[in-house]
Amino acid sequence: MTNETRNHSEFIPVFKRSFLKPQFWGKWLAIGVAGGLAYVPATIRDPLLGRLGKWVGQRAKGARRRAQINLHYCFPDLSVAERESIIDEMFATAPQSMVLMAELALRDPQRIQQKIIWHGKDIIEQYQQSGENVIFLVPHGWAVDIPAMLLASEGQKMAAMFHNQKDPLMDYIWNRLRRRFGGRMHARKDGIKPFIASVRQGYWGYYLPDQDHGPDHSEFVDFFATYKATLPAIGRLMKVCRAKVVPLFPVYNSRRHQLEIFVRPPMDDLESADEHTIARRMNEEVEFFVGPNPEQYTWILELLKTRQEGEEKPYRRKDLFPYK
Repeated sequence: MTNETRNHSEFIPVFKRSFLKPQFWGKWLAIGVAGGLAYVPATIRDPLLGRLGKWVGQRAKGARRRAQINLHYCFPDLSVAERESIIDEMFATAPQSMVLMAELALRDPQRIQQKIIWHGKDIIEQYQQSGENVIFLVPHGWAVDIPAMLLASEGQKMAAMFHNQKDPLMDYIWNRLRRRFGGRMHARKDGIKPFIASVRQGYWGYYLPDQDHGPDHSEFVDFFATYKATLPAIGRLMKVCRAKVVPLFPVYNSRRHQLEIFVRPPMDDLESADEHTIARRMNEEVEFFVGPNPEQYTWILELLKTRQEGEEKPYRRKDLFPYK
């Protein structure tokens, strides 16, 4: 038995008996705790999860160093203390957002609606009424899966691309949660064609624009105060899927215990743009959302691993944030 089923249309995670082996017991315990916290009021759990996240973030040396390097390049005008504060708040936001996702997956979605504040949902409603194809451009925040799950719970057909996690149990659990309301999942390793087919069939696409896919077919364009290898795929997807590209970003407010979802007008200026311009416009949308809310972003990713020829790779620089 494998941990997934693949067909022409989607990726379906499948339970493996090996997940019951002792090597996974600790992870099952963590999953059970997260599931239990989904039933605890957010006013109680958020402060606890915030402190836990910061504690973990102080000890996750590799992840913290990647965040430190990313912020060093992207926000050089901020002091070290200011950047460290952003990283602490990022690690606090991560478990708060993840448990909210667990709450949405395990409980009646109507209970979650009172915690959701949409900004610009009229844009979504307009396309639902017109029946047009839509691809959401969604920067990689900690609550990134929740808007798609919410829309799916309301009856909107959703399709998303994702990277499989290295840990098979967590990959299985995460994708089971994502598919709670029937959305389609497409693994990146299976190629782009299944995702395109879903969007052309009327599923609304969910595309994360900010991961580094290497130099092939990428454009080197500005990204905050540095630059980034950016794959301008959204331009081609827009055309082949005959879809509107709508930027969207979720922000979890742990003080009010609410998720704010910001929706921007469609990127209609991409239709005649060249690939360099498309890549830069993608990064502009990321900057627009993340700039005011840097703690919401997954700075632990190797966002800047691909550099121009002759430039030292940021994460290999021994002079930057050496391990202690």
